[in-house]
Amino acid sequence: MKWLEVSFTVDGELAEAIADLLARFASGGVALESNQIEDDDAEGHPISPVGVRAYLPVDEHLQAQQQRLEEGLWHLGQIQSLPEPCYRLLPEEDWKHAWKEHHHPVRVGRRLLILPTWSQAPVGDRLPVILNPDMAFGTGTHPTTRLCLTALEDYLRPGQRVIDLGCGSGILSIAAARLGASQVYAWDIDPQAVQVARRNVSRNELSEIIQVKVGSLLEILAEGKQFTPTADLLLANILASTLEEMISTGLTRVVAVGGILILSGILDQQVKPLLATSDVHDLQLVETRVEDDWRALVLKNQ
Repeated sequence: MKWLEVSFTVDGELAEAIADLLARFASGGVALESNQIEDDDAEGHPISPVGVRAYLPVDEHLQAQQQRLEEGLWHLGQIQSLPEPCYRLLPEEDWKHAWKEHHHPVRVGRRLLILPTWSQAPVGDRLPVILNPDMAFGTGTHPTTRLCLTALEDYLRPGQRVIDLGCGSGILSIAAARLGASQVYAWDIDPQAVQVARRNVSRNELSEIIQVKVGSLLEILAEGKQFTPTADLLLANILASTLEEMISTGLTRVVAVGGILILSGILDQQVKPLLATSDVHDLQLVETRVEDDWRALVLKNQ
């Protein structure tokens, strides 16, 4: 079989948005790569453009798939300017080589290492987070994910209980377990994301620590006393509007008094209204973390 490679070279923030779109159409997989991931403070920020590559099978469905893909790219381009995609045909063997060639270990923060499943961890003391890049979301390239991971390093204490709302690939849950969480409850409203997260949890041999379920905050609240214990630390890398709604709905009820909430997915202009809602519900701002236009709020449940 031949494969059609669709590729872009963009900054890290845009890379995951494009990759998420491409993943809807590319049964041959989506790869993200950057030649340089680390900067001078070793926090794992991309300092060179990120390559995004997707692979579509060349079959009777190719024309229709390519048309739908280009329509999706057009709509995404109305939000933020996109470069033109590059296309090239690959035979089967070249596709297999290209698929693995473009995935490399990514260092994030001081202690974490994001690894594709076929990679071996380099010698060192970094904690491996093994992800199968068959789905692109939650790969660690987006600022909102990195902000969560670096905050997690600073605020998680060994033995604490963690809730990860909107878990996606499971990257934050796996990192929490690697950093010493005793129990992680990972939730997502997307059944496909839950399947991906469960596979990644299994690959990391963390199924006894991480429980992945379909659902949202409403399902957690509905479980009531059956959901025990409350979290010492809560992670949510979701849209700011959803975060604000969850705080108003009762997010603090699933976090222990004195517990920490790490909320990401927030643009600079969305911080003020979100903090106003947080204040009404007795959440104290501990720290605001910044990368490009993105913010992560570290809050304490009073």
